[in-house]
Amino acid sequence: ECAFMKEAAWNEVLRPALADRQGRALFISTPKGRNWFWRLWQFGQRGETGWQSWCFPTSTNPYIPAGEIEAARLNLPERIYQQEYLAEFIDDAGGIFRRVMAAATAEPQERRATVTNERGEEEDAEHEYTFGVDWGKHNDFTAIAVLDATDKQLVALDRFNQIDYHTQVGRLMAMAERFRPSTIIAERNSMGEPLIEQMQREGLPVQAFTTTNASKQQAVDALALAFERADIAIIPDPVLIGELQAFEAHRLPSGLLRYEAPEGMHDDTVIALALAWQGHDSGFTWGFI
Repeated sequence: ECAFMKEAAWNEVLRPALADRQGRALFISTPKGRNWFWRLWQFGQRGETGWQSWCFPTSTNPYIPAGEIEAARLNLPERIYQQEYLAEFIDDAGGIFRRVMAAATAEPQERRATVTNERGEEEDAEHEYTFGVDWGKHNDFTAIAVLDATDKQLVALDRFNQIDYHTQVGRLMAMAERFRPSTIIAERNSMGEPLIEQMQREGLPVQAFTTTNASKQQAVDALALAFERADIAIIPDPVLIGELQAFEAHRLPSGLLRYEAPEGMHDDTVIALALAWQGHDSGFTWGFI
């Protein structure tokens, strides 16, 4: 996976070591945007002396069934499928979420949606709501995302830090009273477990989500796919939009992807939204306890 290594490893270490015996080098990697690996690949495409380059999509591997590749095409975000299965160099390989601004059309709600009945009286609409909760206290923020699962729209977002956990639970319970969610998906890691137990004792419909690299990737991929397919709308919250547009992936030495905010930024609202989106998908189980 040389595309995920520093260019200096080639220029300052390997290239000089090959000079005395006129050695050869073979660069193998999944693409990662148009970085130095892409520039080397271009040498071969232009026919420069001493360079050859090839592109082999996953379909050329006889050990991977065609059905598996087709399932990936249908279930992965387009950008990830193009890079990981078609071996294409994608311009915006660092970014995960596409068409974010096109989705920022939802209207904020202060409480559960209502309708007017035949007698002119206001009553609750038959809408289902799911919450996603990403905990924080000092450096990070706690974010609560409220999804109208019936209309597939994010309709409310609360984000705060520097307050004690008792107050955080109180704010969540107050929001639950207004929207009466069918499901609250809350991160279990770190301080999340005792807070979840407290909310469950209060009768809230809380499910605990254990965040691992794998479960986080699955949740983020599902949200990214919803944006690409125009399945979700969000309120035009500037913090949320900024975090979605900046969210990125990095290749680990194991070959897996790690999703996170760029250094110095946060991803609390992104994770809260991803959990709320998973809450409306009854088929999602990975990460729950």
